[in-house]
Amino acid sequence: MLQSTNGRARTARAPGSDDSRGKHPTMKRTLARARSMPVIRNALRHAAAIALVTGAGVAGANAQETIKVGVLHSLSGTMAISETTLKDTVLMLVEEQNKRGGLLGKKLEAVVVDPASNWPLFAEKARELLEARKVAVVFGCWTSVSRKSVLPVFEELNGLLFYPVQYEGEESSKNVFYTGAAPNQQAIPAVDYLMSEEGGAVKRWVLAGTDYVYPRTTNKILENYLAAKGVAEADIMINYTPFGHSDWQTIVAEIKKFGSEGKKTAVVSTINGDANVPFYKELGNQGIAAQDIPVVAFSVGEEELSGIDTGPLVGHLAAWNYFMSVDSQENASFIEAWHAFIKDEKRVSNDPMEAHYIGFNMWVKAVEKAGTTDVDAVRSAMYGVSVPNLTGGIATMFTNHHLSKPVLIGEIQADGQFDVVWETPGTVIGDAWTDYLPESSQILADWMPPVSCGNFNVKTAQCSGQNY
Repeated sequence: MLQSTNGRARTARAPGSDDSRGKHPTMKRTLARARSMPVIRNALRHAAAIALVTGAGVAGANAQETIKVGVLHSLSGTMAISETTLKDTVLMLVEEQNKRGGLLGKKLEAVVVDPASNWPLFAEKARELLEARKVAVVFGCWTSVSRKSVLPVFEELNGLLFYPVQYEGEESSKNVFYTGAAPNQQAIPAVDYLMSEEGGAVKRWVLAGTDYVYPRTTNKILENYLAAKGVAEADIMINYTPFGHSDWQTIVAEIKKFGSEGKKTAVVSTINGDANVPFYKELGNQGIAAQDIPVVAFSVGEEELSGIDTGPLVGHLAAWNYFMSVDSQENASFIEAWHAFIKDEKRVSNDPMEAHYIGFNMWVKAVEKAGTTDVDAVRSAMYGVSVPNLTGGIATMFTNHHLSKPVLIGEIQADGQFDVVWETPGTVIGDAWTDYLPESSQILADWMPPVSCGNFNVKTAQCSGQNY
């Protein structure tokens, strides 16, 4: 199994250890390292005090017969192919926690709503969960447009959202914990791998995405990163398509032509939802093999591949922080529990499921530490919380509301699983703000005093704009 040897695949250590994050630390990372240990210790001390100050709210929460857990995932529409499984994952985690005795002496109750892949409806359903259903926490959203739709609601009502999917970064809200990958935990390492000899020494790049904020922002980051690596503008092709796009013949033909001009070419795919099915089918129809033009996807996992013939796709890639094929005791136990719950041994697991597994267990641990489900107390208790991930390591929550994660590159196999061909030697701490956009490179997210905001400018020593 190959490991990253370049400086951008930065390893991270748990709070309290020597955090070595690459050969070229910026001022942003230096400040974050200097602050991480005392901030996390302070968070643990603050949790009990916050619980006392918010006594009235705690009393109201404790008066409920159950602790309600909101589930905000599309069960219909274009994103149902990906999100329905995440709803089932949360239901399984709730059931397992109840078998262990519940939480704070109460049973957990899952409250499921269907925003139906409708972005404004996400906001309405989020308000319903927080105001009418009185949930203590919400696990949900997939696309960044759905997350941004609900964000003002969570901040207005001081709700707590665990967001389980890779995203574009450039955000840190005190009301959201981002348990999916930031660009430095997925997109940047994937490009590094493809640039390497092991990854094919790629020279030309197709950035293909669904037309919304995540692909556009991620590709803007990647454009700057590729330019910094010496890639000419003429060697980058960019294409966007709407959600649910189905006619890929012309676009795939253009990709094939772009890749036939004498330089090794790869596709970096941020295509989301059910549009992936006809995209991959058209790749096979036009005979685009992985050895000719490899595709590395950020939104295609085992669930998406389960509905298509993967034979022509063998060798194409995906970059995630977890694959079902990972050999670890934690993963084996999770898959066994999943199959028992869903009553179907053919059902697969995937990366966003692991993100919910990590986030849910972190929330439980923080609630137990705080002794309450009060959002402010739980938020403070979250900092420094560590739980096992499913790849055999440990995930830790940092004060920028992002996790430490390993980065894995997997090759598609004929059975719809992935063979891991590359991984970072350790975990990578998620950056809320990228180093590869000028306006973001000096911004730090840190939700503990004295900073206490999601966009602290390390040059001016001030927070600016909105608090996310």
